[in-house]
Amino acid sequence: MEKIKSINGTHSFPPGTKAKDRVDRVDPYGFERSEDFDYESYEELMSEYLVVLTRRSIKWSRLLKGKRKVQKNVTLKRYVRKGVPNEHRALIWMAASGAQDQLDKNPGYYQSLLAAQHDPKLVETVRTDLNRTFPDNVHFRRTSSPCLLKTLNNVLLAYGHHHPAVGYCQGMNFVAGYLLIVTKDEEKAFWLMDALFGRILPDYYTPDMLGLKTDQEVLGELVKLKIPRVWQVMQEQNVMWTLVVSRWFICLYIDVLPVETVLRIWDCLFYEGSKILFRVALTLIHHNQALIEEAQSLPDVCDAFKRIAHGPFVEECHTFMQKIFTEPGSLSKATLTKLRVTCRARITAETS
Repeated sequence: MEKIKSINGTHSFPPGTKAKDRVDRVDPYGFERSEDFDYESYEELMSEYLVVLTRRSIKWSRLLKGKRKVQKNVTLKRYVRKGVPNEHRALIWMAASGAQDQLDKNPGYYQSLLAAQHDPKLVETVRTDLNRTFPDNVHFRRTSSPCLLKTLNNVLLAYGHHHPAVGYCQGMNFVAGYLLIVTKDEEKAFWLMDALFGRILPDYYTPDMLGLKTDQEVLGELVKLKIPRVWQVMQEQNVMWTLVVSRWFICLYIDVLPVETVLRIWDCLFYEGSKILFRVALTLIHHNQALIEEAQSLPDVCDAFKRIAHGPFVEECHTFMQKIFTEPGSLSKATLTKLRVTCRARITAETS
């Protein structure tokens, strides 16, 4: 019998079993694999990545030594960049983002939000989007047990009442869904949403989405500085950045990049903040510069941006995450702050 390791453990298969029969048709997070999924390549990739995961898991266990609280430091930052094992993700995300502090300071607050009288308009808006959340994930089907739709509904309603000026915006359901898949705890998912939308990505999920619009323009300015030939293509074909990267930012790369890669990005996002989103975008664009430069029209540009989010480069998440800290070069917080002030002022002037 041949033994194959997976994220979920070790399985035995008869000799000659095909890769597609060895690899689960549903991934460890509940997502169904597409019909054109390359099982052979995935098996080869995971056989290498699982060695990395095992090594990192041992190191993380030694670092944490069973602690339930951690402090930010140079060592922890280095560990986070190399990937947080699934069993420690909730702990690290909660600690790094400040969500754990908020939970500790507000005991019973989440439950009080659920117990409050719900705004009928909010209830209806959330309900409309629930069934659109990850139709390809078995955990978000009403026939599943347990079904995450109920807990997702709770988290979104609670956040809407917690931040009534925002309420509910499209895209929140996917972010909350990912948080539930990882934390398996709706109160933790709620406080991580609060950290993301309130502190890490302010004004992304507001009625005017000014933060989101600003950061898309900031990316354009960074491309102009770092990858000028791509910026030139965008100018020549008259392509607005929002047309090709809005999903990258609003969904935090969910349904854009493979789930393992997205979770590695989020490890760094919760620890280091929003500049990680720019590092990922710049790496994707820089690495595929030649492909984008071939574009002869607006549809060509859009097609190129869709294609750069697929393939071995983004699937090999460990190598990809190493690249995001080298390929774009330096990216200081001061540079981002300066560009944000300029771009925000420009957008505000244009809309008024």
